Amino acid sequence: MRILLATTNPGKLAELRQILGEQRIEVVGLTDSASTEDIETGSTFKENALLKARHYFNVARIPTIADDSGLEVEALGGAPGIFSARYGGAGSGDDDRIAKLLEEMKDLRAQRRNARFVCAAAFVWEGGEKVFLNEVHGIILKSPRGSNGFGYDPVFLYHPLGRTFAELTASEKADVGHRGQAFRRLTAWMGESGVLDSSKSDDRIVTTAD
Repeated sequence: MRILLATTNPGKLAELRQILGEQRIEVVGLTDSASTEDIETGSTFKENALLKARHYFNVARIPTIADDSGLEVEALGGAPGIFSARYGGAGSGDDDRIAKLLEEMKDLRAQRRNARFVCAAAFVWEGGEKVFLNEVHGIILKSPRGSNGFGYDPVFLYHPLGRTFAELTASEKADVGHRGQAFRRLTAWMGESGVLDSSKSDDRIVTTAD
């Protein structure tokens, strides 16, 4: 089973390959020169995930998976949200984005540092579209901890394990993370529905599983 994963993020690609590999799915990614930023014109994670999946399905003509995910901080009105990857401005890296986030939250007490990671995983194929949504709750620490993962992982404390996402192993994060949960649900549905074995179209109706 060959599927395109529409991402240019190497950390995300490695993470999702591990998850999808459990289902014996061969995952191919975008080229280094490809960019999804101009495609992400939606106002929600779901909209952006579908926009990316639709675009690259039309280009590659093979079943395509795309996700849009990010961090939402309650005290910041849901920011950085869908702009999580661009939060630090043009040319910024993970460290820059984390530094900006911590600066904006420096005066917030522990009770106001609640946050959640959100992931929308979209699948587009010849017969239709499907989206799965998942979220994981935690708090934002005042300084980074851990060297694994990517993005905001070093400052996102996951209470059930008492560690940040950057302190988890790859397999631990895949088990409890927002992206891992969304993509496991998606791949399980793919196996149960037999969608890739069917050549019939169903008018490309979008369905969302919350």
